[in-house]
Amino acid sequence: MKKIVVAGAGGFIGGHLVKELIKKHGNSVRAVDLKPLNEWYQVSGDADNLVLDLRLRENCYKAVNGYNEVFNLAADMGGMGFIENNKAACDDQRSDKYTPSSCFKGLRYRQVFYASSACVYNGESRPIRIIRA
Repeated sequence: MKKIVVAGAGGFIGGHLVKELIKKHGNSVRAVDLKPLNEWYQVSGDADNLVLDLRLRENCYKAVNGYNEVFNLAADMGGMGFIENNKAACDDQRSDKYTPSSCFKGLRYRQVFYASSACVYNGESRPIRIIRA
């Protein structure tokens, strides 16, 4: 059984990932998000649910203590309207200083998966062409 931290677990994708990792794969999961539990899209009673600000190094230590894998989905997110109205905040997330991955550096864990925003929008009205290598 793996011991996995999901940062950003209160989000739509993070909540589904937590349930998938527990129910289908039998992992021990620590779910972490900045939002209060009553604002999470879904809360898994089978996870160790923590409300922590992972921009603070001491909270990152608390989050990963005893766990060896991290799925980092934490980000300020809210679709195109949020992005358009919060450009500075979204730009800051692209720098390492405001992401939990900066706090996780140097910690002893086996693997980290980092994902950016769940939304990708084309600035023009043309369809986006995806090329796979």
